[in-house]
Amino acid sequence: MTTLVLCVDRAGDFECETPVVGEQAIVDLITSAGVADPEDSRVNSLLETLRVSRSLRAECTDAVAVVVSGTGSSVGVDRDIAQQVDALVDEHDPRSAVVVVDSVADEQAVPIIESRLRVDAVDRVIVQQARDIESTYYLLKRLLVDEELRRTLFIPLGIALLAVPVIVSITHNVTAVVAVVTAGIGAFLLYKGLGIDDAVEQVPSVVRAAFYSGQVSFVTYVVGAGLALIGVFAGVIGVSGMDPGVLMGIKFVFESVPWLALAALAASTGRLFDTLLTDDGVPTAILNAPFGIVALGLVIRGFGAFFLENAGVIGPLELPPTTVGPVATEGVVLRTGTRLLGFVVAGVLVSLLGVVLTSRVRTPATEDASNRQ
Repeated sequence: MTTLVLCVDRAGDFECETPVVGEQAIVDLITSAGVADPEDSRVNSLLETLRVSRSLRAECTDAVAVVVSGTGSSVGVDRDIAQQVDALVDEHDPRSAVVVVDSVADEQAVPIIESRLRVDAVDRVIVQQARDIESTYYLLKRLLVDEELRRTLFIPLGIALLAVPVIVSITHNVTAVVAVVTAGIGAFLLYKGLGIDDAVEQVPSVVRAAFYSGQVSFVTYVVGAGLALIGVFAGVIGVSGMDPGVLMGIKFVFESVPWLALAALAASTGRLFDTLLTDDGVPTAILNAPFGIVALGLVIRGFGAFFLENAGVIGPLELPPTTVGPVATEGVVLRTGTRLLGFVVAGVLVSLLGVVLTSRVRTPATEDASNRQ
C-alpha cells in the first residue's frame, strides 16, 4: 500500500500544471520556484515534502511525493484540489496520506483530503525567522473577523477617534480632548469589565415580568429612581459655585442624602409589600431595611453638617418657636456638636426601633426557623 505525501498550495502560485508527482518533478519545481523568488516559503514546503517521502521510504513504506494546487476563486481552488486528489487515489490506490502545508490558508484543504483519504499527519512548515510574524499575522486575522471583538473593541475605539476632531473644533483645547476621550474609554472598559452590560440586557425582561405580574415594587422602584435623580440634581445645585475639593464632595452628599434615603426607602418598602403578598413569612432583613435606611441617612446627614458648619459653609440649625395648645417653646439654635449628637441619637433610636419591631413581628417563616434550630 502507498502513502501519499501531499504538498498543498491553495494560492495557486506554481506556474505549472498540477498535480506534480515524483521526486524529480518536485526537484525541478523547487529549482524554478526558488530562482524566481528565493524568499518564498513554498520552497521550504516542497523541500519538506521530499524529506518526509524519503523518511517514509527509509522505514520501508512506499511513499509518493505529490504537489496539488488550484486556480481561481476559493471554491474553484478547493474543487481543483478535490479533483486532483480523486485522480491520485484512483491511480496509486494509497492507504493514507501525510499533508504538508505552510500556512493556515493551505491547512483549510485538509478536510477535503480527509473526505477522500485517511490523513495520518499534517506537517506544518513555518520558516524559523518568520515564526513570530506568521503567528501574529494569523492571530490578527482571526481577531479581525471575530464579530464580538469588533463590536466591543473597534466600535468604541472608532467613536473615540471620531470624537477627537469634533471636540478639538469645539473647545480648541487638547487637554479637554485627552480628558474626554480617556474618560469615555475608561467608562466603557468598566462597563464591560464589571459586567454591567449583562445586567442592562436583563433589564427589559425583568421590567416586563414585574409589570405583568402586578408587583408593588415595580412602581416603588420607578419612584425610587425618580427620587434618586432628584437627589443627584439637588447635590449638583448645592455645590454650584464651590471650589473643587473635599468640601465640595461633602456638600454634595449633604444635599443629596435625604433624597437618596427616600429613594432607597421607597424601593425597600415596595419589596416588603411584595414579600408580604407572595410569601408566607418575611425575612428579618427585609423588615428591618426601612429603619436601617432612615438611620443611616440621619447619621450621614449629621456628620456632613458637622464638617460643613465647622468649615463655615452652612450655618447652625435653628428650630423656630412652636405652640401646641397650652405648651409653647422658644426657638432653639443647634450648633455643631449638639447638632451632630441630635442626628446620631435620632439614627440610633430609629435603628433600635426597627430591631424592636422586627423582633416582635413573628412570621411563620421565622417561627419555623426557630423550631428547626
